[in-house]
Amino acid sequence: MKTLSDIRLSMLDLVAVREGGTVADALALALRTAQHAESLGFTRYWLAEHHNMSGIACSATAVLVGHIAGGTRQMRVGSGGVMLPNHAPLVVAEAFGTLAELYPGRIDLGLGRAPGTDQPTMRALRRDRVETEADFPRDVAELQHLLGPVVPGQRLIANPGAGTNVPIWLLGSSLFSARLAAQQGLPFAFASHFAPRMLLQALEVYRSQFKPSAQLARPYVIIGVPLIAAPTDEEAEFLASSTYQRVLGILTGQRGQLPPPVHGFMQSLHPQEQAGIADFLAAAVIGGPETVHEGLQSLADLTQADEFMIVSDVFEPALRLRSLTITAQAMAAQRLTAAAA
Repeated sequence: MKTLSDIRLSMLDLVAVREGGTVADALALALRTAQHAESLGFTRYWLAEHHNMSGIACSATAVLVGHIAGGTRQMRVGSGGVMLPNHAPLVVAEAFGTLAELYPGRIDLGLGRAPGTDQPTMRALRRDRVETEADFPRDVAELQHLLGPVVPGQRLIANPGAGTNVPIWLLGSSLFSARLAAQQGLPFAFASHFAPRMLLQALEVYRSQFKPSAQLARPYVIIGVPLIAAPTDEEAEFLASSTYQRVLGILTGQRGQLPPPVHGFMQSLHPQEQAGIADFLAAAVIGGPETVHEGLQSLADLTQADEFMIVSDVFEPALRLRSLTITAQAMAAQRLTAAAA
């Protein structure tokens, strides 16, 4: 069984635009957060691609990856993920190949097969292209080819990109990407930060069907964890009301900017709304240091994950950084206790 000392800690940032703030504020906070995460020993910092959403500023994902990598020193930085249906594989290979040349050994390429937006925006991104189930595996294979070494007779070459071997991760919230990641011998990240329902089934499929590859000898799993930590359970629950409001907006089709916390927000909702938020955030860990430690250990016991990738949407920037600090300390608490003994 895994202990927390066996599990890496990383972060996924959707670069939330806060009510009363600007996109520039959100971008500046993303860099500050990444620098703080690196100082705490986080393994990687990923940015998620979304489009046509006023409350999220990470649509130009590759640009942001470069910005964060340029402002940090050694932490891995990448996409969590690039939504491949929105892009031609050659463009992705050239963008991430360029990043790999600028920041050698530090760039990850996480790939998702959802558009990450609505239908009109998807059409604007890829015009009138009609997606089929076969497209994503084919595009992943093309990306692997473009990022790998040039072979004799190869006519299409990504430059930059060829020979960089940027690590490819498959992201998913269902069994499709779990199976593909297993078949291709790729690391797998499950989006349990917003779609936890099929988490355990997807991990079982991935691990049981995994085939070793040149990139990966054995299965490697990241799970997304909504996480808000504070000195007390009560304060963490209050801060989490910003996330609760955002989730309710997603469920009701009223997406907006990240709102400030509200006392008693969950208690003010209809039971059906409360249930919807609880289902969305079933993998969440919210509380003081002891609660966070216990919650993360429970997830470790349940999933045997190799890495936690936290999402921490705290409204006040300073308290967001504090949440990361408390989380890192909670992860290390078991190691420190063992050392003291």
